[in-house]
Amino acid sequence: MQENDIPPWYKQFWPWFLIGILVFAVVIGLGLLFISIAYQDSMVRDNYYKEGRAINMHLGRDQMARDLDLAATFAIDDQTGEISLTLTGELPTHPPALQFDLISPSHADRDRVVMLKRVAESEYAGQMPERIEGRHYIDISDPARPGEAGWRLTDEVFLASDRTYQLVAD
Repeated sequence: MQENDIPPWYKQFWPWFLIGILVFAVVIGLGLLFISIAYQDSMVRDNYYKEGRAINMHLGRDQMARDLDLAATFAIDDQTGEISLTLTGELPTHPPALQFDLISPSHADRDRVVMLKRVAESEYAGQMPERIEGRHYIDISDPARPGEAGWRLTDEVFLASDRTYQLVAD
């Protein structure tokens, strides 16, 4: 009988190649797990049921703005960060303040809420904490009338230097 000189398994290529693939997969999986925990997605909402119920409320607020024929024109001063807004429509009385929400479509930490105070009959002013540019959703509402009793103007705008923006209830 002839004896074959077969080296032990740990001296062969293929077992180490297969073990290497498994080790690589575990390292990549742990790396992805670390990244997903360290950099969580801020766009995901926790309470889908509550958000779904709120859609009907928002539609009612939009309809109220259409019924009142509301429109807003605003500008943001680049140097001072002052927001000046003119609200027009068939409101019985203009509210003493407006809530001006700047909502980032991709990062929740970039969302801003600015309270605008009335400075004249239909003129409002407020102060931005810092300069913001880029694509944002704007939501203007009366904070004294939240929920279904209120109205809101909303639109998507691209904020840039020295521009005036118009929101109309559609």
